[in-house]
Amino acid sequence: MGSELKDLNSKPAKTQQPDPNDDDASAKDDRPLLESTGSSAAEDIQELEKKFAAFVRNDVYGSLGCGKLPLKEKLLLGIALVTLLPLRLLLVMSILVLYYLICKIFTLCSAPNLEEDQEDYAHLGGCRRAVILQSGRYLSRLLLFMVGFYWINETHKDSANTQDNSKTESTKQSEERVRPGAIVSNHLSYLDVLYHMSSSFPSFVAKKSVSKLPLVGLIGKCLGCVFVQRESKSSDFKGVAGIVTDRVRNAHQNELAPMMLLFPEGTTTNGDFLLPFKTGAFLAGAPVMPVILRYSYRRFSPAWESISGVRHVVFLLCQFVNNLEVTRLPIYHPSQQEKDNPKLYANNVRKLMAAEGDLIVSDIGLAEKRIYLAALNGLLGQS
Repeated sequence: MGSELKDLNSKPAKTQQPDPNDDDASAKDDRPLLESTGSSAAEDIQELEKKFAAFVRNDVYGSLGCGKLPLKEKLLLGIALVTLLPLRLLLVMSILVLYYLICKIFTLCSAPNLEEDQEDYAHLGGCRRAVILQSGRYLSRLLLFMVGFYWINETHKDSANTQDNSKTESTKQSEERVRPGAIVSNHLSYLDVLYHMSSSFPSFVAKKSVSKLPLVGLIGKCLGCVFVQRESKSSDFKGVAGIVTDRVRNAHQNELAPMMLLFPEGTTTNGDFLLPFKTGAFLAGAPVMPVILRYSYRRFSPAWESISGVRHVVFLLCQFVNNLEVTRLPIYHPSQQEKDNPKLYANNVRKLMAAEGDLIVSDIGLAEKRIYLAALNGLLGQS
């Protein structure tokens, strides 16, 4: 895949540029987050948004979804709150309960897989697995339809645009038949999971507490999710990386194993940026399938980066039409050098996704996001 990166020289990834007026931009910024200059809250927010652009909401609802709405938007929102919202909530809950019942019926008298401190039903075979998988894909797409994603625009990139042109045709065909161990996607919202469920029904990493939730817990076990208790200190605890590596390798080698869905950024953005990748998806050295998601919008952005969950769900369900664009890249086959160096592998896939998706490469991450949200909440609380 080294030639892929050579090809990217003609289409370089965007990078978040430092402020040209900042003399210390090239040095480590040890200054306070917001200097006390007597500026207004609005000016302080603008300063924050320059530093943490990847997490800034650019829709009409503004920062934290608490912006001042124009009269037309207030009227549209008010009408949707009493008509569209209750109807969609009812439909969403009905679909969720229906799929829970399907999972419950087809896992009766079946013992869950208890290996590696996990509990799931992904090992089920035959018609039971087929029904759980196919109904899960269909109902996930139906759920997206019910919340306004009537059309999903999918683009499949031609391998000729991203693969080594010097490879023989037989080599390309052989690689295309290889099953990837993981789907690697940028992360914008909880809606990302629903799309991937409707597309390929993969398993993914979730908190241990999710497995205990009503309805969702059993569904997650049927997906084969990796439930992680990060604070675990037990000596036999393999950690997130160890479990994910085993699952990715198994998915690559075994066609019956659920494929892993991984969001290597580790948090969500507003969709215009691509954060640094963690190496968990790349430790196994297996091929991966890069997928780029983008939510286009006019009023409310479905991206969930700096807005409360409840507020996001309400505004999403009150928007009649929501749009999702998906770009699926060819399976990325790592070179031996990339297999030996997971960090290099992760960075190269990130560069490819940024270039193909026209995304801005940013060096900030989850820690900076928490700083931004804390500062933003403090400023809006004062105003």
